[in-house]
Amino acid sequence: MRFISRIALVTAVALGVAAAAALYIVDHDGRGIDTAGASAKEQQMTMPVPVTQVVKKTIPIYLEYSARTESIRNITLQARVAGYLQAQLAPDGADVKQDDLLYQIDTKDLQASLDQADAQAQRDLAALDYARSNFNRGTELAKTGWVAKDTYDQRVSAMRQAEAALAMDQAAIQNARLNLGYAQIRAPFPGRLGRNQAPVGTLVSVGGTVLNTLVQLDPIYVTFNPSETDLVVIQKARASGDIEANIFLPGERLWRQKGKLTFVDNVVDRLTGTVAARATIANSDFTLLPGQYVKARLHVGDQVDALLVPQTALGSSQLGKYVYVVGAENKVEQRLVTLGPPDGTLISVVKGLAEGDQVIVGNLQKIGPGMPIQPVPKKETDS
Repeated sequence: MRFISRIALVTAVALGVAAAAALYIVDHDGRGIDTAGASAKEQQMTMPVPVTQVVKKTIPIYLEYSARTESIRNITLQARVAGYLQAQLAPDGADVKQDDLLYQIDTKDLQASLDQADAQAQRDLAALDYARSNFNRGTELAKTGWVAKDTYDQRVSAMRQAEAALAMDQAAIQNARLNLGYAQIRAPFPGRLGRNQAPVGTLVSVGGTVLNTLVQLDPIYVTFNPSETDLVVIQKARASGDIEANIFLPGERLWRQKGKLTFVDNVVDRLTGTVAARATIANSDFTLLPGQYVKARLHVGDQVDALLVPQTALGSSQLGKYVYVVGAENKVEQRLVTLGPPDGTLISVVKGLAEGDQVIVGNLQKIGPGMPIQPVPKKETDS
């Protein structure tokens, strides 16, 4: 029994020495390397990083420009008849409809002119009746020779002069009625009034006194200047149909109004290499006012089967834009990429990636090419 115990003890010691030898390797310089410690250290340095796969889908292609709004119609309100301004019926800054009454000029003088024209017409109508009767009598007498030819001609002339006088009176009546109507200044189109410039009681003159301004707000123009390169793309898109235009206010990411491209100028500015263009935008809520700076976005087509990655995965170097992807043996690989149009928080990659590549989207400052990593799908990191 004592001999068997000694054998067991020697065996245990031998196994322990073998295990220690397995964990301790001597290099060619005679220095020992602790392989167990190195393996633990390597596992500790393997960093978990969030990754996502390259997305493939059809995305819209947009052209964006800094733009400015312009009114389609902007007029100065002036009087067509002289008189004292009697009332302002629409307040400053009011939104008015077509034919709404804006200003009223005193009509006393204008009504008197109309009454005078009516009276003159009645007098000349009576003179015409007498001239016609005299002409009819002279016609019968001229046939029998009782009236001389010269006398008959005088009666014809008198009747025609009376007819002409009555026609002039009727024209004067029409003019007086128009002037009486011009005493009411109405909105020629729907829009918004500006600040009143002629208080009640002002003696306004014809075309000389500015009362106010009226600006059309719906629809409204948005003007911008595409480059010569973009002009080729725009012309190609217009050949396929209308180009939709979306308008963004400064600091906003969602468009407010939309319309379509309605005008491209027929000449390129040789100094700037751009062409004037204009979109007509619906503005029923009057959010846009003339003179505002906005951003215009034109939808000029679609890119089929575009490869998309999050914009947060992009890095920059002297060689250009790049992304980190999961390479062989879960090591970081740097890929230089050529970018295409964006799509929200994603951006298309024209060159440098393939469908199915795993792009690293986090801990980008802590990793570098060749570094071992532990890929973690993005959905797991978000949960």
